[in-house]
Amino acid sequence: MCIWLCSGIVLMGLNGSPAEPKPPTPLPQAHAHNDYEHARPLHDALGHGFCSVEADVWLVNDQLLVAHGLKDAKPDRTLQALYLDPLRERATRNGGRVFPDGPAFALLIDVKSDATNTYTALREVLARYERMLTKFTETQTFTNAVTIVISGNRARGLMAAEKTRLAAYDGRLADLDSSDPPHLIPLISDNWTLHFKWRARPDEGPLSEAETAKLKRFVAQAHQQGRRLRFWATPDNAGMWTALRDAGVDYINTDDLAGLRNFLLPR
Repeated sequence: MCIWLCSGIVLMGLNGSPAEPKPPTPLPQAHAHNDYEHARPLHDALGHGFCSVEADVWLVNDQLLVAHGLKDAKPDRTLQALYLDPLRERATRNGGRVFPDGPAFALLIDVKSDATNTYTALREVLARYERMLTKFTETQTFTNAVTIVISGNRARGLMAAEKTRLAAYDGRLADLDSSDPPHLIPLISDNWTLHFKWRARPDEGPLSEAETAKLKRFVAQAHQQGRRLRFWATPDNAGMWTALRDAGVDYINTDDLAGLRNFLLPR
């Protein structure tokens, strides 16, 4: 007999004990937007094979608390407890990777409180996890199990002045015209609705040729510079996911973990 789990089937052995579940297929394009709002932060995304998650962070009484709004921040929901500790445990168990033989895992930290104070506190916390984190210098990126990227309220000047960092800066499309290296800005994220008219509604048809060409230009420019690309404010449906995937967008933003997983899985 067998029983179902969120990440697959668990087969029952002859002695009645469950066999190990089959590991999920890592999905490098899958990004869990506001991941902490799922029933099991991080773990639900990992169970679906997501290789990138996003956590909103507030600095409260010297603690980095994960929550969408300040009123929702709770002392036990720290960045360490929900994300950094379990990621370190996974990386240790899997020989230096979050997924065995999988790609580097991305943790996007969306800072909601003051940029400078929060980054200063975050820098101290990240130092305790240095062995699993990607390191950035002015001229090189040393990829590790987990890559941290800072979004939201970003202390750009402070980060750019550092000789070495355990976190990188989340840029915007305007940064494609800057001279900042990809070791500072490895990721470009922007609001889809500010740059495209298409909303992937059933009555609209597919993305127009003109906007498809525009999207592909953004992708090509980012990739030529050694950066990855992500959009937020994108509808959660197959039409949008198809347009992003086919254009080569690196991270597809979603709140629908199972839906995007089923869309991206090889057929």
